[in-house]
Amino acid sequence: MLRAKLSAVPVLALAAAMLGACSSTPDDATAAWSPNKIYAQARDEVAAGSYDKAIPLFEKLEGRAAGTPLAQQAQLEKAYAHFKAGDQAQAIAALDRFMKLHPASPALDYALYLKGLVNFNDELGPFSFLARQDLSERDQKAAKESFEAFKELVARFPDSRYTPDAKARMTYIVNSLAQYEVHVARYYFQRGAYVAAISRAQNALTDYQGVPALEEALFILVRSYDALGLEQLRDDAKRVLATNYPNSDYLTRGFRSAQGPWWRIW
Repeated sequence: MLRAKLSAVPVLALAAAMLGACSSTPDDATAAWSPNKIYAQARDEVAAGSYDKAIPLFEKLEGRAAGTPLAQQAQLEKAYAHFKAGDQAQAIAALDRFMKLHPASPALDYALYLKGLVNFNDELGPFSFLARQDLSERDQKAAKESFEAFKELVARFPDSRYTPDAKARMTYIVNSLAQYEVHVARYYFQRGAYVAAISRAQNALTDYQGVPALEEALFILVRSYDALGLEQLRDDAKRVLATNYPNSDYLTRGFRSAQGPWWRIW
C-alpha cells in the first residue's frame, strides 16, 4: 500500500506542475473587447508603425467578427500590415485568400491594387514611384506579376479610384521590362558578346512598342552589327534609328548620351 502511494507522488507532482504552467499563461487582453475596439486598436498600431502588434489583432478580429464586413476589412488591413512590415509573401497570401473567399466584395478593386503594389515593391501614394529607383534594376518576375494585377484591376474596374494610378504603373512597368532587355543587351555588347547583344536588343524591339528604351536597343544593334562586320544589317538598323529618332544623341555621342533613367523625364 505504501509503495502505491509513493509511486503516485511523481504523477501528482507532474500534474501540479502542468497546472501551474497553465495558470502562468497570460490572459488574452482582448477577451472582453468588442470587435470595434479590436479594430480601433489594430488601426492605432498600424498608424504607429507597430505592424507586428497590429497583425495578430486583425487575425483575432477575423475570428470574432466572422461573416461580417468588418472581418473582410480585417483581412485586407492585415495584408496591408504584412506589406508595410516587408513580408511580401504573407501579404500576397492574405490577398489571394481574400479574393478567393470574397469574389464579389466591393473592395475587390482595392485588393487587386494592393496586390499590384506589393509586387511593385513601392510605397502607397499616387504616382509616388516616379521619383524612385528604376524598376528595371529590380526583380522582373515580380514586375510582371504586378502588371497582371494592375491589368485585371483596369479591365474589371475601369471606374475605380485606383485605376488611374494602376494605368500609370502599368506604363512604367512595360518601360522597365523593355529597359531590362536593353540593360542585358548593353552588358553583352560591352563584353564583346555581340550575337547575344543583338538577340536581347531584338527581344526589346519585338516585345515592346513605343517605349523609350527602343532608341538604345537600335543603337546596340548598329554597334553590334558593325563589330561583326555585317554592314548591310548595320546600315539598316542605323536607318531605322535615324528615322524614328532623328535627334538621337546616340548617333553622335554613343552610350554617353544617356541622361539618366527614362522615367525621370516624365
